[in-house]
Amino acid sequence: MARIVMKFGGTSVGDTNRIKNVARRVKAEAEAGNEVAVVVSAMSGTTNQLVAWTNEIARLHDAREYDVVVASGEQVTVGLLALALQDLGINARSWLGWQIPFRTDGIHGKARIGEIDTTIMRQRLAEGQIAVVAGFQGIGPDNRITTLGRGGSDTSAVALAAALDADRCDIYTDVDGVYTTDPRITAKARKIDRITYEEMLELASQGAKVLQTRSVAMAMQHGVRVQVLSSFEDKPGTLVVDEGEIVEQQVVTGIAYSPDEAKVTLVGVPDRPGVAGTIFGSLADSAVNVDMIVQNVSQDGKSTDLTFTVGATDLDRAHQVLDGLKGEIGYSDIVSDPGVCKISVVGVGMRSQPGVAKTMFQTLAEKGINIQVISTSEIKVSVLISSDYTELAVRALHTAYGLDADGDG
Repeated sequence: MARIVMKFGGTSVGDTNRIKNVARRVKAEAEAGNEVAVVVSAMSGTTNQLVAWTNEIARLHDAREYDVVVASGEQVTVGLLALALQDLGINARSWLGWQIPFRTDGIHGKARIGEIDTTIMRQRLAEGQIAVVAGFQGIGPDNRITTLGRGGSDTSAVALAAALDADRCDIYTDVDGVYTTDPRITAKARKIDRITYEEMLELASQGAKVLQTRSVAMAMQHGVRVQVLSSFEDKPGTLVVDEGEIVEQQVVTGIAYSPDEAKVTLVGVPDRPGVAGTIFGSLADSAVNVDMIVQNVSQDGKSTDLTFTVGATDLDRAHQVLDGLKGEIGYSDIVSDPGVCKISVVGVGMRSQPGVAKTMFQTLAEKGINIQVISTSEIKVSVLISSDYTELAVRALHTAYGLDADGDG
C-alpha cells in the first residue's frame, strides 16, 4: 500500500463531466489499495471571474475579503468531487483549508504555509476514507481565510504530501508531462521521463508553465517525489526527483522562455556606493521583482547605465518607484522596453560540460538575433532578446542542443 496525493488543476475539473472523470481516476487508485488524498483547484475560469467581481466592487479592496471571495471556488469543487466519489460507492469527505488546518502566515493573497495538522486526516485515510482537499487556501494567525497566490494549489498538494509522508504527489494537468520545450512552438519537443528538482525549478522560474515554482522548491526541500500526468490520457508522465535517481544526465535538459518581461534602463546613474542598493531596495519594498541585472562600466568614473528586467505587469509600478527616486539618486533618464523575451537553457549536466553558453551565443548569432542581456547560474544560461524572435530562438536552440525528437539527443 502506498500513500498518494493526487492534484487536479482547473481544466481537469472544468465541468461536471470532467469531475466525474477525476472521480473514476481517484477510485482506481483507491481500489489498487492505496491511501489517497486529492487536492483540487477551482473549476477553470472560476477564479478569474471571482477576481474580476472583486475588482468591480472595489478596485482598492481589503485583501482579507478578497481571500474570502476567491477561496470560494475550491469549496465548490471539493464538494462536487466528494459527491461524485460517493456516487461511485467510495467513502470520501471534503476538507477546506481551515478544517485540516493549513496554518499560514497573515499575508493575504500571497500567504505562505507554516504547518499542516494531519492527525485526523491520517486516521481517516487509514480507515479507507478518501480526503478531498481544497487547494490554494489556508487559515491565518487571526483565524481568517487566506489564499496562497495564483497556482497555489500545486503548493498545497506538495505541502500536504510532505505533511502526510506520502510516497508520491501526482499533479494531473492538461499536458502529459514536462517537455524539453513548449510543444506549441516546436513539434520536435520531447517528453522528459525524469527531471531533477533543480532543473524543474529553473525551468518553472524561467517561464515553463507546467509546475508552479513554489511547489517545486517545496518538493525539493522535503524530498517529495512529484509526477506530472495528463488528466485526459492514460500515459506515463514525468517524474521530478532527486539528482541521485537519474543515471545519466543530458547536458541541456530543456529550454524555457518567458515572454512577460520588460527591460528597464536607468541612464546616467551616479557611480557611487549605495546607489544600486537604494534602487533595488526600493523596488523590493514595493514588491517589484527584479531579475536580470547589467551595469555598464563607468567610462568617466562619474556615471553609468544600469539595465534590469521586471515582470511586464510590474513595469508601471517600477516606473512609479523610480520616478520617486530621481531627486535622491540623480539619474538622467529612464528607458523601458516591454517588447522583450527571456530565453533560458537549463541542465544539471552543465556543471561538468563546458561550452554551453558558447553554443547558445553562436546559434543566436547565426540567426541574426541580438542578445541584450545575459544572466547565468550553475545550471542555467539566460539571454534577453526581442520578443519578435522568440519562436525562432527556441527552435534553433532546441536543435542546436540535440533535443529534437527525431535527433540523436
